[in-house]
Amino acid sequence: MGNVRIAAHGVALEGSLDIPDAAPGIVIFAHGSGSSHRSTRNRDLAKFLQNAGIGTLLFDLLTVEEEQDERATGHRRFDVDLLATRLEIATEWLMSQPRARGRPIGYFGASTGAAAALIAAARLDDLIAAVVSRGGRPDLADKYLPRVTAPTLLVVGERDEPVLELNQLAYARMRCTRELIVVPRASHLFEEHGAIEKVAALASGWFREHLPAMPLPGFGQAARYSPPANPAH
Repeated sequence: MGNVRIAAHGVALEGSLDIPDAAPGIVIFAHGSGSSHRSTRNRDLAKFLQNAGIGTLLFDLLTVEEEQDERATGHRRFDVDLLATRLEIATEWLMSQPRARGRPIGYFGASTGAAAALIAAARLDDLIAAVVSRGGRPDLADKYLPRVTAPTLLVVGERDEPVLELNQLAYARMRCTRELIVVPRASHLFEEHGAIEKVAALASGWFREHLPAMPLPGFGQAARYSPPANPAH
């Protein structure tokens, strides 16, 4: 489908949707602060999944104006409830698209976007088939962690020691099928040679395993889900 716009409580979120014909499911990306659906890293990861036959939806959790304000003030950086709400809205939008209807949905979150993905997965429960967190901040999902039912893969760089510890603590609190994988010699952004390719391969394997295992309800059922009202800020 290419470029898309998702309406979310008075703003339009830009994105890109690609669904291979035989895709077993679709993965929605939830990026961290300062990133976008146009970032080279996100597009490369999405292309890897697409080459594995998996559909992808990349979209901006914040508008251009909100990102500019974020860079100046930093007050949206850890507003994971807002980010999770927008991810839920994007999920409902995706389920309304004819080519996506009936396909399982997964989340691929990075940094604070991973916290948003875990919160949204907990709220949506069995509508989400799988979650992958890359260098994520699952600690920001806190009270939602035991409520996540989707199989969850936590991927952290070996050199990202503070975030690794946070992921180890989050792993212990979760109750779903889960795995924590540490990528040797990798730092927070996985910029080392071969590191991001390792993340892509791990994510692809996780989604290929878990997305086909749980078909979504038909759209008639999914359409009854209503995202929460726009939170006050």
